[in-house]
Amino acid sequence: MQKPNKPANDKSRVFTLRSLDLLDTNKEERFDRLTRLAMRIFEVPIALVSLVDENRQWFKSCQGLSISETSRDVSFCGHAILGDDAFVIQDTHQDPRFDDNPFVINEPYIRFYAGYPITYVEGTKLGTLCLIDHKPRHFSQREKLILKELAELVEHEIHATQIATMDELTEIYNRRGFLSAANQALNLCRRESVPVSLVFLDLNKFKQVNDNFGHEEGDNVLKQFAENLKQVSRQTDILGRIGGDEFVLLLPNALDAEVEKILLRFADLIEEVNQALTLDYRIAYSYGSVTFDPEKHQGLEDLLVAGDQLMYQRKRKTQSS
Repeated sequence: MQKPNKPANDKSRVFTLRSLDLLDTNKEERFDRLTRLAMRIFEVPIALVSLVDENRQWFKSCQGLSISETSRDVSFCGHAILGDDAFVIQDTHQDPRFDDNPFVINEPYIRFYAGYPITYVEGTKLGTLCLIDHKPRHFSQREKLILKELAELVEHEIHATQIATMDELTEIYNRRGFLSAANQALNLCRRESVPVSLVFLDLNKFKQVNDNFGHEEGDNVLKQFAENLKQVSRQTDILGRIGGDEFVLLLPNALDAEVEKILLRFADLIEEVNQALTLDYRIAYSYGSVTFDPEKHQGLEDLLVAGDQLMYQRKRKTQSS
């Protein structure tokens, strides 16, 4: 058996894949519909949307198999993501790369495989839409084109998923996207006993900016605020705009000292922006910072509530001073 090689950009490829928050998520009809369609068109017993991470292939959609993932070393899709066209094995028994593969000599007894790479921005290969049969078969050029078109539909659904979880104005997570990504990160931190903190931020007197200078200027403030938060965030941090002028930052592996360092740098950036403003207002904000405590917080919602409360305490002090 030949293990699949790894592409030269595998580290950045996997980083992009993980940033999309598709791995280890629930089944979605938008993807299952396409694998069912592939089964009917090609009359195969198995069709998959397979995502390839560092060590495994995980099935976002799986028709005809009872498992949800396999090792990358034995995967056919690991080979398929190395190219730009359909990867086809018409008879595994006649191919020395696969004739002793455990999924060829044991269930599901793969005899035929066809996979088309699923590509994200800048040509990043996330995985494949693939077909599996228990018998050898010829795969025509016309069938390759049909498989390509179905893979492009999968790509479209992935893009649509990302749009649905991103805030169009600030280009960071919206509430839905943040809750999904932050819940996964928090659960991982809890399992691995890694500290995690949350910062809840709210702009002060933002309505006055809209009222006095127009909503376009208000939008500029929101975009600038988000951009500065992105500049101080680490690659592992998760940033979202969860309300009109409410932002939240989840920081895995960060305790009070690290959070304070990030907040001080953010304050410096906002001050630089204020110094450059030509209109008669300043960007001001309040924040609440809280570290996850399993004895106080059951999950992300408790962290958000605690951060929100601390933020409002700080806001009231600012308004009364």
